[in-house]
Amino acid sequence: MRKIFVFVSVILIVFYTSTFIVEEGQRGIMMRFGKVLRNNNNQPLVYTPGLHFKIPFLESVKSLDARIQTMDNQADRFVTKEQKDLIVDSYIKWSVSDFSRYYLATGGGDIAQAEILLKRKFSDRLRSEIGRLDVQEIVNDFSGRLTTDVRDSLNTGSADQDNLGVILPINQNSMAELGIQVIDVRIKQINLPTEVSDAIYARMRAERESVARSQRARGAEEAAIVRAQADYEVEHTLAEARREALITRGEGDAEVAQLFSSIFSQDPDFYVFLRSLRAYDNSFNSTEDIIILNPDSNFLRFMQNPVTDLGQHKVK
Repeated sequence: MRKIFVFVSVILIVFYTSTFIVEEGQRGIMMRFGKVLRNNNNQPLVYTPGLHFKIPFLESVKSLDARIQTMDNQADRFVTKEQKDLIVDSYIKWSVSDFSRYYLATGGGDIAQAEILLKRKFSDRLRSEIGRLDVQEIVNDFSGRLTTDVRDSLNTGSADQDNLGVILPINQNSMAELGIQVIDVRIKQINLPTEVSDAIYARMRAERESVARSQRARGAEEAAIVRAQADYEVEHTLAEARREALITRGEGDAEVAQLFSSIFSQDPDFYVFLRSLRAYDNSFNSTEDIIILNPDSNFLRFMQNPVTDLGQHKVK
């Protein structure tokens, strides 16, 4: 029984050490004595996801990530065709297209090493493409021609085409030589350098302030016109009111004068008596005033002998 247990254990150990599993999204490179195992065409053996066998203790497997990778690039300064600086922020989507080339070119499938090589080539190609365009062409590139040209040039080693529109053959400068395929290139943001944007903002601010001053001056002018019109309307209304008041007062004075004239023509003595009463009223309406008159003054004749005078003047 013990022998059976030992035999089964040995079988399980051998099976475990002679098999390996490549996970989904990965690829396997077989190593024998530290060297890459190659096929009859001298190409490294690449294992797809699934269960595979190997020679125990002699062979090992190096797993490589087969998923799409995203590489964010640090914002960098580029010069356009008209020698203007732009700060471009971008990223790249890439994946491994040839695992054997990728493994050998990156020192064993090191993603960091792969991105160093990719970033260097990408920066050169993007700088070259931006240098062929002006700012307006770059900003208005809604079709994505710029990024498409950069992607194609990275994959083929050249963005140029012949007259038939056929991509030139892959050369040693392409990412294909590294076993890498660039899937997509995107520009996240395009900015002007700080010193340039500050100058532009200052100019824009000055222009807006000039427009604001012009608007305020126009508003003040219109307000002065409205205020002058309102003052004219007020003065015109007051003048009309004063004119009507003078007319009314004149008409009243005329009626009073006519009334007094009528009274005077009918009874002159009564008119004199009425005028004297009005004079008394105007003279004695204040308790603080003092009037010194001769007792024989004609002004007080109606106060000295009122009965006789009233009878003489026929007061009714």
